[in-house]
Amino acid sequence: MSHASQSTRRIFAWPLLITLLGLAGLFAALLGDGGWDVLAWVGLGLPAALSLRALFGYRRA
Repeated sequence: MSHASQSTRRIFAWPLLITLLGLAGLFAALLGDGGWDVLAWVGLGLPAALSLRALFGYRRA
């Protein structure tokens, strides 16, 4: 059985994106109120939602 290896960039693309979203959310939370709060919620909520989706094994019908 042959296994085609993937590039390092392709393997770490999603984890890097999730990390950057989380860091942006934390940074926005430190900056202020109003619009920054919205950015903080999005920046911290999306990684959490993606993690829960992966944890519970979401499958399309």
